[in-house]
This record gives sequence, structure tokens and C-alpha cells, in this order.
Amino acid sequence: MVKIYGIKNCSTMKKAFDWCEEHGVEYEFHDYKKQGVPRARLLPWCRQLGWKSLVNTRGTTWRNLSAAQQEITTQAEAIALMLEYPSLIKRPVVEVTTMSGAQLLVGFEPQLFAKFLKAAGQE
Repeated sequence: MVKIYGIKNCSTMKKAFDWCEEHGVEYEFHDYKKQGVPRARLLPWCRQLGWKSLVNTRGTTWRNLSAAQQEITTQAEAIALMLEYPSLIKRPVVEVTTMSGAQLLVGFEPQLFAKFLKAAGQE
């Protein structure tokens, strides 16, 4: 099962959706702008990937934060910000559930995307 988390109107998300459709990869989409991302999802993502790989420091949402908010130094602070501002989470976050557990990929780069899904048995 492939689940893609992100924001529907994001250009990177559109590339990921197009790639999946071109390669026949079925997926479920979770719009974390509309649906949010539960703390129960963010905690394992942070444990597996590290919170710094999840926080989008290049986007408008980040630039609109106060200097104090941008000075996050802990996972707890990062999770609190991502819960309050879901647009801070890099996209897409791709989660593939296999017999050995959940595997994650953040971002979209066609070759890495293909390699990740193939390794997870999804392509």
C-alpha cells in the first residue's frame, strides 16, 4: 500500500501524482493541509527520518514564521510547528507499508522515487 502525504496544489505533488499515474502505481492521497497530520504519524516519521528532513525551510510558510519560531532545536518543537502549520512539512512524504513495516521517502526526484517504490515492491 502506497500512501502519499502532501498538499494537493503543490507543484512537486503534481509531479509525483503524474509519475505514479504514468507508471501505474496506485496510491492513497492524504492532504495534510485539509486533513492535518496526526502526532501519531509525525513521531515515527521523525524517528525514522529525523525532524530536520521533514521541515521545509525553503517555503513561504517558513519565511512567515517569527525568528523565534524558526529557532527550533528539538524534535518536540519541530512536531509542534508541523502540527500547527502542516505546510511546513516537506512534500511529498511517501509511506509504503510492507511486511517488514513502514518505509518512508521525502521529496520527489524521479529516479529515487522509482528506486524506492521498486525496493518496496510497489513497481
